[in-house]
Amino acid sequence: MNILKKISAVFSAVLLVTTATAYVPEFSVDAAPDEYHDDWLHVNENAEIVDMNGNPVWLTGCNWFGYNVGSQVFDGVWSLNMHWAINSIAEHGFNLLRVPMSTQILLQWKNNEPDDIIKVNEWTNPELTVDGTVGGTPKYSFDIWNQAVEWCRENGIKIMMDIHSAETASAGHQYPLWYNDKYSVDDWLEALSWFADYYKDDDTIIAIDLKNEPHGKKDEGNFAKWDGSSDKNNWRYAAEIGAEAVLSANPNLLIMVEGIEVYPKFENGFDWDSPSTDYAHYGDESKQPYHGAWWGGNFRGARDFPVNLGEYQSQLVYSPHDYGPLVYAQSWFNKDFTRETLLDDYWYDTWAYLVEENISPLLMGEWGGFIGEKDPTGDNTKWLTILRDYMVEKRIHHTFWCFNENSGDTGGLIASDTNWTEWDEEKYALVKPALWQTEDGKFISLDHKIKLGQSDSGISLSDYYSGNPSSPTTTSVSTTTTDKTEDKNIVGDANCDSALNIADATAIIQYLGNRDKYNLSEQGLINADCCNQGDGVTGLDAIAIQKYEAKIYTSLPVKE
Repeated sequence: MNILKKISAVFSAVLLVTTATAYVPEFSVDAAPDEYHDDWLHVNENAEIVDMNGNPVWLTGCNWFGYNVGSQVFDGVWSLNMHWAINSIAEHGFNLLRVPMSTQILLQWKNNEPDDIIKVNEWTNPELTVDGTVGGTPKYSFDIWNQAVEWCRENGIKIMMDIHSAETASAGHQYPLWYNDKYSVDDWLEALSWFADYYKDDDTIIAIDLKNEPHGKKDEGNFAKWDGSSDKNNWRYAAEIGAEAVLSANPNLLIMVEGIEVYPKFENGFDWDSPSTDYAHYGDESKQPYHGAWWGGNFRGARDFPVNLGEYQSQLVYSPHDYGPLVYAQSWFNKDFTRETLLDDYWYDTWAYLVEENISPLLMGEWGGFIGEKDPTGDNTKWLTILRDYMVEKRIHHTFWCFNENSGDTGGLIASDTNWTEWDEEKYALVKPALWQTEDGKFISLDHKIKLGQSDSGISLSDYYSGNPSSPTTTSVSTTTTDKTEDKNIVGDANCDSALNIADATAIIQYLGNRDKYNLSEQGLINADCCNQGDGVTGLDAIAIQKYEAKIYTSLPVKE
């Protein structure tokens, strides 16, 4: 970082004493700590996110979209088993799930309006059907969502709901504002308030992202600005009233506030009414009217006009988005870029100053992209690695974009063209060092009682801070199983736990998707072959176990 920027940072920090430090946080947990009220998080005076005991935590998660685009459920549940997917996310060490939604779907649920369509494979998801049978009628989308919340809870995963768009539509996020001609500001506030109130006694829902990627420029029509006004399109003001709608219902939720797209170069005489391009100096970025950024990534306005949540300031977290050159060839990639050049050319003044100057914690709400064969120059992988290492060093919280295999410009943690069955192990290996874990590789939950995942790969928050990270506790969540015996040779008992239940179907699905990572024991392979015995382990075996659970079959093995 150059010396002028360092000097500027010092002066800026001094000036902020009259603004940001006017809201020194004082927090308390309103409800008595118990299974559903002991995991709320807050921001302390050192700009750290901490638990109820003041211990710092690290939110390291991923995104899984679908509820915002019209699927009425997570994308991919038209193919994969949702329970397996949530288990797998936890087993891979992600302790937070950011879930894009829309104002429309939240109001639909609030008003109990019917689903237009719901993309659920009822054969691979009998638990998501009305009567719990293979091939049955899918449940209402809100009931399926609450099943997902329950499965996240039993895995120690916390949830951040993100209002991705006003309308439920695959391109809904392209509209720049948190309101449109169908869903007003009042509708947005109503949706936020209802959601916060509904889950106020469930700390599985730990944060709300008020609006995904506000953006736009004046001459494009609608645009989001950031200033001291109460104008309808002023995102800073909107974020304050949106946060009030949430926190008046549940004062313990973390509030994620994203940035905008452009900020005027006031120092050069420009303002919000300036055109987005000075054509007299076209191509000379230094003389253009605005400082540009990724959608949702520009926090230059937060220096002059920080978000003020008043008595709830301890719940504020700024949440930029950042992407690499394969999403768009931004000017700061037009060189042999390094961390230093990225900070000087873009990151520092746009969002990094907030953590560098200890003003606010940051949660990188979206970062991701293609690597390997889909990154022929290697620049996207280089950028991902630089950002990852910077976030690890600065303890920046983050949710990787994304779990989905069907994100067109980034790909996902699920490998492309695998029908949602296999993880992209190369991409996961890149992300893994940025997941919260102990020195011996135990992934750390944000839940005080429940470890992360169903195996011994994760521990609870209490385990970590008790100084016993290698001795995971068992979860307090009960599961329904058949009667157990000491006999390991039970037909269908793929995981050899002496019980026959849906966990065995999940074990088979995992094994078929990735045999190297989710291998079955020799006895497990014998037990798993419960449909058309002798043909080896196939998807029909998982379906047979699901049918047995649903009481369609009275015994195993079966022949089809």
